[in-house]
Amino acid sequence: MPARFVNIDHDTPLLLPPDLRGWVPADHLVHFIMDAVGLLDLSAARINHSGSGSEQYPPSLMLGLLIYSYATGTFSSRKIEMNTHEHVAVRLLCADHHPDHDSICTFRRENRALLSSSFHQVLESAARIRVLRVGDVTLALDGTKILANASKHSAVSHGHAIAQMQLLEDQIAQLLHKADEADSAPLEDGLTVPKEVARRQDRLEKLREATAQIEARAKERHREEMAAFAEKQKRRDAQHAAGKKPRGRAPQPPCEGPRSKDQFNFTDPESRIMKTGSGFEQSYNAQAAVEIDSRLLVSQAVTDAANDKEQLEPTLAATSPVIASIAAVLVDSGFYSEAAVSAVERGRDGQPGPSVYAAISRQSHGRSVEALEKRVDPPEPEPGASAATVRAHRLSTKAGRERYALRKQTIEPVFGIIKAAMGFARFSLRGLGKVRTEWTLVTLAYNLKRLYHLGARLEPA
Repeated sequence: MPARFVNIDHDTPLLLPPDLRGWVPADHLVHFIMDAVGLLDLSAARINHSGSGSEQYPPSLMLGLLIYSYATGTFSSRKIEMNTHEHVAVRLLCADHHPDHDSICTFRRENRALLSSSFHQVLESAARIRVLRVGDVTLALDGTKILANASKHSAVSHGHAIAQMQLLEDQIAQLLHKADEADSAPLEDGLTVPKEVARRQDRLEKLREATAQIEARAKERHREEMAAFAEKQKRRDAQHAAGKKPRGRAPQPPCEGPRSKDQFNFTDPESRIMKTGSGFEQSYNAQAAVEIDSRLLVSQAVTDAANDKEQLEPTLAATSPVIASIAAVLVDSGFYSEAAVSAVERGRDGQPGPSVYAAISRQSHGRSVEALEKRVDPPEPEPGASAATVRAHRLSTKAGRERYALRKQTIEPVFGIIKAAMGFARFSLRGLGKVRTEWTLVTLAYNLKRLYHLGARLEPA
């Protein structure tokens, strides 16, 4: 008996207009995002109120399109535009309209207020349906390096810039001298002395701007390093006063001024060379805080600082107002500084702050045989013990170790989902302000995708 195949007919037109909803499963992510955007207050959207020009795409369409695209790993505005033609779910979301890539990029770039408002509203919705806890919560904080939309090969170091500036000045002087000589050798065809001088002067001006920026950053870094040096010296002086011998070498005051390898990037000047898992790359440092029970992101920020040493307070300050109170904060040793942790625990307006569970030193991966053995909790610190002693005791108890272990089980998988599952490893926009807007969009898309996978049914306010 001959094999039978389904008849594939590309020529007969559809007799009735198709309903795209029938082409997408009822439990598809696109339906969830469309319903969620329909519940949001979009009054913060930037629209043209003058009434001139072509009709505008409504903010609900543009916001839903961006959220769905980022949640499913499409970040290029040109690819998003292409998907409005080729992707059934996107075509359904856009109701068979096709916003061009310029409109998509402009809406994404100019609607930071809308994205921020939507981020908080989604958390409010999660709190209403009791998915998100808002009182006495435990937050896990961390930072991750995300590539900038710029190559590290577009950067220049301070030492190389100084050498190039000297070379350019010498070449300009030679060219001007050549122009003054009546019997000087001619240049190659198509080259003229004025154009060559102008080209070198333009390059020289850009290098001067780069060195000025590097020197300004060096001053800010020196201020931070002096604060860290003063803190270390204060701890050593306290140990001396208590009759204890400090461990390690005495701290040395930092050197002032730019370093030879300090860099400036011409493509995205606000990005920095940062150490990543694959080496040193042109990056930004993206910060986030997750509520450990729901694993929803409740705080997000971006900084150009290469490390997390001063990011504890700013990241907590950026926590959504939906969170009423924070009981505990979990951070790794990269966030720890005596001043920052003390400031967080002091709180504000007479209210005590959350307890910070922070590894004071870097901890090795894996567990030794001794760590597997049952241990009795050490005695409580004596009255008047230093804050560092109290915090070290907090992590030495069984309850403290179990709570701190929640950090790597919550925030680190979130970054893994954003980078690997959603595919967001590089910013599309340039400049710290625009990058912060895009990170808000990424975290908003993550939260909605998380709620979708939890089976949440969002309700109107």
